[in-house]
Amino acid sequence: MPNTLLNLIVPPEAEDAVAEWLLERDDVPGFTSVPVSGHGSSERSMTLAEQVAGRSRRVMFFIHLQTPVAQSVLAALGEDFNDSGIHYWLLPALEAGRLKA
Repeated sequence: MPNTLLNLIVPPEAEDAVAEWLLERDDVPGFTSVPVSGHGSSERSMTLAEQVAGRSRRVMFFIHLQTPVAQSVLAALGEDFNDSGIHYWLLPALEAGRLKA
C-alpha cells in the first residue's frame, strides 16, 4: 500500500483544535508539528502586523499515513474545519522507517 506525507499549514488560532482532533483519531498513529512562517500570502488573509513583517505565523503538521487513510483524514478535516484557512498538500513517501544502531 503506498504511503503519503500529509502536510497541513494551520493558522495559530486553530493549532490546539487541530492537534486534539488528530490525537482523537484512531487512524492517525502520530504526527509532528513545528512553527513556520508563511511568506507571500494574500494581504487579505494577513493581519496588519503580519503585513508589516512580511510573513504570517502558522503551524505545520506532518503526518505519515497510507494514502487511502490520508485521503480519509483530509476529507474529515475538510468537514470539521471548513473555511478555517488550513492549507494542505499530499506528497508520496518513497520510504520511511527507523534507523537502528
